[in-house]
Amino acid sequence: MSEDFKLGITKEFTCNYLPEQQERLLIVIDERLKDTAAYSWLMHQGFRRSGDQIYRPHCTHCQQCQSLRVVTNNFVPSKSQKRLANKAKDFQVNISHENKDIYYPLYEKYINTLHTDGSMYPATIEQYDGFVGCSVCSVMYIELWHDDTLISVAVTDVLDHALSAVYTFYHPDYRKYGLGMLSIMKQISQAKLMSKQYLYLGYQINDCQKMNYKTKFYPHQRLINNEWKLVNK
Repeated sequence: MSEDFKLGITKEFTCNYLPEQQERLLIVIDERLKDTAAYSWLMHQGFRRSGDQIYRPHCTHCQQCQSLRVVTNNFVPSKSQKRLANKAKDFQVNISHENKDIYYPLYEKYINTLHTDGSMYPATIEQYDGFVGCSVCSVMYIELWHDDTLISVAVTDVLDHALSAVYTFYHPDYRKYGLGMLSIMKQISQAKLMSKQYLYLGYQINDCQKMNYKTKFYPHQRLINNEWKLVNK
């Protein structure tokens, strides 16, 4: 792909994950890069999206953000992941390709119950639409149901050779089932069914404990100094 394209750069601001650090982002502003093929290439370069904004960390004094992707065909669940899947064996999976009206009430309950200390609290429909909505690529919604109750939605981008986990929200009453981890396993299974090579999980930050669940899926690759490094168990 041509490297003749435009990027912007933000001012420094306090990092959401490492408050002692200052964060700065590269922002894609060239409209030629806002389609599935270009976004797939940008993901390979360590970019990610929030809504239609495509970005990559570009910090002056910190390089801790490492893009992480699971090698889907080689993924082997751990014993704890197998137990988690068995515990949830009565849940049903449904794949949707539309952003349904029933999703927002679940998202609102999730944010306003479990993330009252986060930047997304309190949830609003405008915030939800701006965060989840996307014109850059196709989006798939992996639903988990318990009988007639929608308990989880994993918002998942569909790229040329990969899926990308954008965000998962779930019913707080089902927290004990590890629905975040379970949804990743469902995304890996879906990637295999669609012959996708990778599942992108976003950025891994070793010094941020709440991010370290991503490292529990093996084998995976991390983008370190612009090279993808394989990490086996």
